Amino acid sequence: MSVLPRTRKEDTQFREQLRQTPQPVTWQHLYDVTAEDESLLDRFRVCTDEAVSAEGYRLFWFHSSRKAKLDAVTRSGKIQRALAELSALRDRLHGPRTRFLQRPKVEDAVQKILDQFSVERWVQVQIDARQQETFHQARPGRPNQDTPYRKQVTTRYTFSWQIDTAALLAEEPCDGVFPLISNARELDAEAVLQAYKRQPIIEKRFSQLKSEFAVAPVYLKEISRIQGLLAVYFLALLVQTLLERELRQAMERQQIPSLPLYPEGRDCHRPTTARVLEVFDNVQRHVLTHDDGREEVIVTQLSPLQCQILKLLGISPDTYGR
Repeated sequence: MSVLPRTRKEDTQFREQLRQTPQPVTWQHLYDVTAEDESLLDRFRVCTDEAVSAEGYRLFWFHSSRKAKLDAVTRSGKIQRALAELSALRDRLHGPRTRFLQRPKVEDAVQKILDQFSVERWVQVQIDARQQETFHQARPGRPNQDTPYRKQVTTRYTFSWQIDTAALLAEEPCDGVFPLISNARELDAEAVLQAYKRQPIIEKRFSQLKSEFAVAPVYLKEISRIQGLLAVYFLALLVQTLLERELRQAMERQQIPSLPLYPEGRDCHRPTTARVLEVFDNVQRHVLTHDDGREEVIVTQLSPLQCQILKLLGISPDTYGR
């Protein structure tokens, strides 16, 4: 499942329907996201009319109340930045040494600003030409009352703009709307949305293959060896994930909000494997072999934090390392 690109025809048609006739589009409430104080953070809805893409995949249209507010703020910011750029451009046109003396150059400069901030639908620009007269002496010398002057007329350009309020109002029904396309036939709309919301967590986990494990580059020739090496890294990633899961669930069961895993003993509410391993970096294990062949295992004395982590993971500190 993935977000349908804005360049697709299905996206353009649905948003145009929202702009022109928003009433026939009906939405069904899915679920709410609330904060710890029970205040509403986000509300998700889905269009009751399920669509199908050109490839035959399921197409869901969702609406997020939080995304709607963000879209409105983003659009307002784009318009403000575009107007500031247009104002600066107009000042350049009015300057005595302006290089925008041809209408096509002015039109290209204005269009570049509108395209940069994607505000052409909401900002209307009118370019006007005005005649500027300048007078110069016809011959050199000190001017007097009989000195003839030559009039020179040049065309200078300026422009004005106005906000299309009707277009802005028509854009509001599109705020907070996003489409998801999926080939999962057994999932309903809410399950599709929940699965999509979990994707960033999975992507973040696999990003550790390149960051913490430094998998790439792999200097191997045979594909089977590359597959085997990646399988080992995947198992290590799986062990790391399970360790974090067990530790966080144990903290939740024992109502422990955080552990002092960060530098200077700062609280860590969601411990990671990397932080846990750093806590145990100073632990050493030595095997002392006596003359009679008897072996003695010596392990560094564990700190209270290390003992607490081992107990949360179901490991006895007395037998750790032995």
